[in-house]
Amino acid sequence: MKKTILSFLFAFASLSMLTLNAQTTPKPKPSPAAEVSAVLTNGAALSIKYSQPSLKGRTPGKDIEPMMGKIWRAGANDATVFETSKDLKVNGQLLPAGKYSIFTLQNEKATTLIFNKTWKQWGAFQYKEADDALRIVAKQTVAADSSEKLEYTISNKGLVVLKWGTINIEFTVE
Repeated sequence: MKKTILSFLFAFASLSMLTLNAQTTPKPKPSPAAEVSAVLTNGAALSIKYSQPSLKGRTPGKDIEPMMGKIWRAGANDATVFETSKDLKVNGQLLPAGKYSIFTLQNEKATTLIFNKTWKQWGAFQYKEADDALRIVAKQTVAADSSEKLEYTISNKGLVVLKWGTINIEFTVE
């Protein structure tokens, strides 16, 4: 009888541990964290930390951000973070060394790229224009192929590209 009870308790404890383990294993995030970095020819270390949403059959500007005339965090989850170790010129305008959140504001003809001093924030819900460090007009083009996941790239010559669907937003840093 003792063996039967002990066997039952052992089986129950083992099953409980499997269930507990299955519950604590984190699910993959729908918009996983990503980072891209580069050292520019001027020696500045540059990084962009963001979350990568997927299109999942949706169209940017229609079913999913960025929407025309609305502030967008240029990624998912937390605001996208842009960090530079040295002062930079972004499309020819000075941006001091530091950490910034990146937002965009799109209209029919152009994209305004916003570097905001409040880099630690969720989405664009607490965005304040008064905290903007720099606003530039970024080049926006239509890509021949669509990018399922949002992606940033940085060349060591200073070309930064945000790809999302068929939208390409480009700016230069030096």
